[in-house]
Amino acid sequence: MTPSVFSTRGLPPREQFDAWRAWHASVVDMAPLQGDPAQGFAAESRLWLLDGVAIGRVSAPGLRTLRTPTHIRRDPTDHWVLTVGLGAATKVVSNGGAHAVPVRVPFVTSLAEACESTRARDDRLHLYVARDRLAALSRILDQVRGPLAGPLGALLADYLVLLERSLPDFSEADLSRLPGAVGAMLASCIGASTPQEPGAAAQIDRTLLERVREVVCRRMRSPSLGPTAICREVGISRSRLYRLLEGEGGVGRYIQNQRLRACYAALCDQENTRPVSAIAEAHGFYDPSSFSRAFRRMFSLTPSDVRAATRAGTTPMAARRAAAATDLATMRDCLRAL
Repeated sequence: MTPSVFSTRGLPPREQFDAWRAWHASVVDMAPLQGDPAQGFAAESRLWLLDGVAIGRVSAPGLRTLRTPTHIRRDPTDHWVLTVGLGAATKVVSNGGAHAVPVRVPFVTSLAEACESTRARDDRLHLYVARDRLAALSRILDQVRGPLAGPLGALLADYLVLLERSLPDFSEADLSRLPGAVGAMLASCIGASTPQEPGAAAQIDRTLLERVREVVCRRMRSPSLGPTAICREVGISRSRLYRLLEGEGGVGRYIQNQRLRACYAALCDQENTRPVSAIAEAHGFYDPSSFSRAFRRMFSLTPSDVRAATRAGTTPMAARRAAAATDLATMRDCLRAL
């Protein structure tokens, strides 16, 4: 398997940090912990893209990274991220709490929430989980934001280290089964060690958000789907709905993203022979040009690309993995490829 690789090591030292920062800019902002970045910032990211999950290894000098509400509004990617520092502890502020995370202790965050992290020079492993592709696992991760200490956390960290080391030797057949195996391992280690949520209000919000997801998925084909319909079915006020979906980019953006994902799934179905325009209309998109632009913005592929790959017997995700090393220009492109 060939990973997507971004490295600053071949650049002049004075350009290295700016290049690293630009590659991540749409996802996080960052600043070096010490020294003059113009003197050099040798860093490298390797990301293996699977179907619904991605496994990354990052080697970089000390950094402070920050994902803000502005990042979330601009690109409301809501993947889960499980991080393991291999050589340095990490300070993390996320979900209203501050944590000092030791080496080899996994830490769970969501890209749907603001987060700040600080750590020294280190190699780190990242496991990205697409929330809507692995819904059952998402419900487990939704309860465990923060560090996963203890024997099961250590076992999970060791598993990710071994998995990342073995990826270059996996066959294509192995890769097709790997997301399910990773999900089962996460569920086994995390589900058995789920801590109690300290704040009842936060737990209520997460439960309501899950109800909103269910309503949108069930009624996304309805042209009347909007804040009024969602509030009526979930039983909440409009102001609370707006607050719940603020991190998703707003109600309209959230509904559109769900509809686009449903269109993508329909286009990947070989038995679905309806024209692209009919699929779009069935999911609430009545202007073909607007649909095509929104689809490409989200998936970096046109609807016709996905349909053609499906008819050729090549899954779009597999095609994208093959092109990852050259076609993914930024970290956001990688995350959208899940």
